[in-house]
Amino acid sequence: MVHKSAQLALLFSVLVAVLTANLKFTAYWLTDSVGMLSDAAESIVNLLAASVALWSLRLAAVPRDANHSYGHDKIAYFSSGFEGALVLVAGVGIIWMAIDRLINPRELARLDLGLVFCLGAAAINGGMGWWLVRLGKSSNLIILEADGQHLLTDFWTSVALVSGIGMVMLTGLTWFDPVMAIIMAIFIIWTAVDLLLRSFDGLMDRSLTENDLDKVKTVIATHVVKGMTYHALRSRHAGSRIFIDFHLLVPGSMSVKAAHDLMERLENELRVVLPGTEATIHLEPIEDSSSWDDLAR
Repeated sequence: MVHKSAQLALLFSVLVAVLTANLKFTAYWLTDSVGMLSDAAESIVNLLAASVALWSLRLAAVPRDANHSYGHDKIAYFSSGFEGALVLVAGVGIIWMAIDRLINPRELARLDLGLVFCLGAAAINGGMGWWLVRLGKSSNLIILEADGQHLLTDFWTSVALVSGIGMVMLTGLTWFDPVMAIIMAIFIIWTAVDLLLRSFDGLMDRSLTENDLDKVKTVIATHVVKGMTYHALRSRHAGSRIFIDFHLLVPGSMSVKAAHDLMERLENELRVVLPGTEATIHLEPIEDSSSWDDLAR
């Protein structure tokens, strides 16, 4: 159900990217501003990224099969990494164009009308980006959050662009246009690097944050009574899913049913505290010395 709503959100993002790209290229056609060209180029990146994100989310929603017993959720990190790479290329390309415009300046035209189109596109991207980031965080889907962050970056770079064009209109100094484009590009590259690092972390099975691990430990501590303990706690993210495993040491005299009921309570409560959690609990007799041999966190 989460994936369905997320797919609709990304489909809407693709349509928005088409609309804003048209608005921004119209602004560039009217003004011949390299800043507006860079803004329009980023909208094309938005369109490509949203399309890849939608494809990735559709693949992530495919049920687990014999060859992918843990599901397909990690494709989310490929998508966000691809988006980060596209953003990085866009940022470098903008700097290249802006430097050329500094060396070979041109007169700008119809800036007032161009700004109208640019501001309209910025407002649409800002609203869409804010919504996607909220939806991504609430559903723990980095695909949505990455796409939303990308759109918010586009919004802020458009705001910076408008400031630069405004300075050109006030002063008549056309170099404000490429200088502002370079500042925008640096911000874009910073966002790209952040996305790439987060995607790399996901592909490398980064564990939960300390805050989330504390929640896990608190749940376990409420159920592990005197004469029991646990160790070898491990965790990792895979898209919207969380995998946790640990070894639970209980008295050897404990019945299978009692141990099973205890593990069921633990698994259910972990799912409540951290939605999307799949817990694997390895049961061991606490009296057996080999039960203590595993590496513990």
